[in-house]
Amino acid sequence: MSDLVSASNLAPLLSTLRRLSPRLEEDLDWPAPQLQAMSEQGVLGWVVPEEYGGANISSAELVDGYDHLASACLLSTFVLTQQNGAAQRIAGSTNESLKAELLPAIASGELSATVGISHLTTSRQHLKSPVVQVTRRGDGWVFQGNVPWVTGGPAADVVVTGGTLDDNRQILAAIRTDSPGFQVEKTVHMLALNASQTGSVALNNVVVPNADLIAGPIERVMSAGQGGGTGSLTTSALAMGAARASIRGLKEEAERRAELLEICQPLETELERITTDRGAVATGQADSDNPHRTAESIRSRANSLVLRSSQALLASTKGAGFVTGHLAERAVREAMFFLVWSCPQPVVTTALREFACLTEGS
Repeated sequence: MSDLVSASNLAPLLSTLRRLSPRLEEDLDWPAPQLQAMSEQGVLGWVVPEEYGGANISSAELVDGYDHLASACLLSTFVLTQQNGAAQRIAGSTNESLKAELLPAIASGELSATVGISHLTTSRQHLKSPVVQVTRRGDGWVFQGNVPWVTGGPAADVVVTGGTLDDNRQILAAIRTDSPGFQVEKTVHMLALNASQTGSVALNNVVVPNADLIAGPIERVMSAGQGGGTGSLTTSALAMGAARASIRGLKEEAERRAELLEICQPLETELERITTDRGAVATGQADSDNPHRTAESIRSRANSLVLRSSQALLASTKGAGFVTGHLAERAVREAMFFLVWSCPQPVVTTALREFACLTEGS
């Protein structure tokens, strides 16, 4: 494994992210300085193939890198995952001209990309009609509908999204945000991570040429090509990074109050145990007989840990931590994100059973 994603190599960047992170909650500005710092470190090219100016690091390295970055700034790391999701989909395409055009610009930071794909996988699947419908027109495709969850829409140059044809086949495309009919809707106000500028995008008869097609038309387009290969390990890595930040804050409190050490130590041990299991899954070395070494188990345990460690930090800081802007207050709100972000039903069920004391701890 290369040194690109090691904590020591990333130390200057992590320091910058930790310094800038509190201002995101105060100003609600797009994290442009954070992304610029990532660009200078080469982070924006992590998932871009080398022939297009990237580093093309392994899945195991990627989740380790996400963990380190999220421990310094969860919001900007979440934004990064959305750009990387777009880059990975483009890189996995057979559209060579599109890859040559977009990937070098993404890796260098010249072009901002994001994804809007939840409606193709989990969000609004209960509706009778697809939320984004596509029809063929000449040498292109017409998109009509609403993409429900897009992060960084106002700052994006390209949004990777898809829609469904009348015969239920789907396509995935890189839609230019300056296309006629492309409209970023008002961002939603969330419990946390509001500077990510997450909201919906309206596609009002947006014409997308064949040259911008990533995949399809095929059934279940999201199962085609490359989507990162890490499954839920990406979200788990961000949860673990957030937990790592809370545990770090708790250890700082313990420097003044030694009685907190007995709280810090088991949480830190649990974090490292999950990290070891995550590494085994990411590198394909997991033992199928070990129930802890599955992506689902790691996600459930990471969710539990980030919730408990943030609340432990809040309890240790007492009233000061309950004030808006305090690290503990922000950590508790951000931890709630993992109950809703790409959270499969088995993980939700595990969390609900834990809340109801129907299961033992991890």
